[in-house]
Amino acid sequence: QVQLVESGGGLVQPGGSLRLSCAASGRTFSRYGMGWFRQAPGKEREFVAAISWSGGMTYYADAVKGRFTISRDNAKNTVYLQMNSLKPEDTAVYYCAINREAVATTIPQRYAYWGQGTQVTVSS
Repeated sequence: QVQLVESGGGLVQPGGSLRLSCAASGRTFSRYGMGWFRQAPGKEREFVAAISWSGGMTYYADAVKGRFTISRDNAKNTVYLQMNSLKPEDTAVYYCAINREAVATTIPQRYAYWGQGTQVTVSS
């Protein structure tokens, strides 16, 4: 059984930064792509960022490109999402997920397991 545990969420002012972490266990982490998604109140879950097994390929949603950075440390079985220049519209529950394959993908159906989520609130 795979477990994904997110951390690092919280309340931050507009323009601030947060770094989310997602620790994985129960699967050979380094073989699979990873992704971050988010869901705001009243909205559907949406893609944020994805990274391939080696970190050599990354994808970002247009809304976060240039502000967010996804990275991974395979030795620590952890994927990160560095979020800078945060905006109120970034407020959401952020979920990490592990892919069924080694590649990076924006398609949620290609992810096999999901974490429980961590709340990010951007407000003054």
